[in-house]
Amino acid sequence: MTVTAAPLRLHAPSNPDAVVVDLPVVLAPMAGVTNAAYRQLCREQGAGLYVCEMITSRGLVVGDQKTRDMLQFDPGETTRSVQLYGVDADAMAGAARVLITEHRVDHIDLNFGCPVPKVTRKGGGGVLPYKRDRLRAIVRETVKAADEFGVPVTIKTRIGIDDDHETFLDAGRIAQEEGAAAIALHGRTVQQAYSGEADWARIKELVDEVDIPVLGNGDIWEAEDALRMMAETGCDGVVIGRGCLGRPWLFGDLAAAFRGEGQRLRPKLGEVGQMLLRHAELLTRVMGPRGIVDLRKHMAWYFKGYPVGELRRRFAMVSSVEELAELVGLLDADAEFPVAELGTPRGRQGSPRGKVVLPHGWYDDTSGCELDLSEAELDVSGG
Repeated sequence: MTVTAAPLRLHAPSNPDAVVVDLPVVLAPMAGVTNAAYRQLCREQGAGLYVCEMITSRGLVVGDQKTRDMLQFDPGETTRSVQLYGVDADAMAGAARVLITEHRVDHIDLNFGCPVPKVTRKGGGGVLPYKRDRLRAIVRETVKAADEFGVPVTIKTRIGIDDDHETFLDAGRIAQEEGAAAIALHGRTVQQAYSGEADWARIKELVDEVDIPVLGNGDIWEAEDALRMMAETGCDGVVIGRGCLGRPWLFGDLAAAFRGEGQRLRPKLGEVGQMLLRHAELLTRVMGPRGIVDLRKHMAWYFKGYPVGELRRRFAMVSSVEELAELVGLLDADAEFPVAELGTPRGRQGSPRGKVVLPHGWYDDTSGCELDLSEAELDVSGG
């Protein structure tokens, strides 16, 4: 399948000098995963835009140190991209100014897609777009604040709360009218979370509805999936989330696919071990010795389908770079790539929720400007 992939251009309203992404591929921000180390690891494999894990607006505005510590960038990160989460227009605008003036951020993405129940029950994340007026105010004020410095703002959302309460078309129109540079759509509802299959037909609907670039997200497990999504929907680029877990080389495959080249990296187990060591090197550079502990959660993703045997448990408990190197040396370096895993889901999936938990009376109106949703911004994660 051949797809013409034009560079992705993200304009701020007053700034014609767009952020240009040569390959229209975006690494989705994933809590606890897309830190500076993982972004660099993925960037070393291929081209694209690599987004920092999500930051909360209130944390930035009040100067929370933990929030600011997440804003680490490596020297090679020429385009600094951050996903910002919040529920209050003024706080989001203030946070945008902090990101740009204090952290030299070049692109801000707004998260309106989190399906986590502890967030939705307070009116945040993927259910907030139901309150159209509030969504509009947040996008307008954040775009206005970022545009003072010529920085583009994009948004990410889902189809809606459930099949009976879709919001994505309105969200797309609002994003366009308020000056957002692009919109990314995850082809699932909040009720689906990460279960079932993403509905790419809705991505095409959004493409047909708006003039700003549309990025498609959901069920891109291999480079061929990205080509097929763009061919079927006409979207301007793709957002890669769970598909790259334990497979940073996917970005190399994507770059080759968009160039029309057929080669795909199918690393043997020894090569995966070397990738783990590189990941460990980058993590410890960013986090110090605790970087090895952080690496543990990646082990199951890296070794999915490979014959690792009892070493799997030892890798999951590794406590030092030296121990990791020793374990890598015990792997069957010539074990072939598990081709049966191609195209299969990675990361969390779960099952659809019976009913999305919402604040009382959430469906009474679509404004929401007067609501106090501050509790929806406490200890959030997702996308």
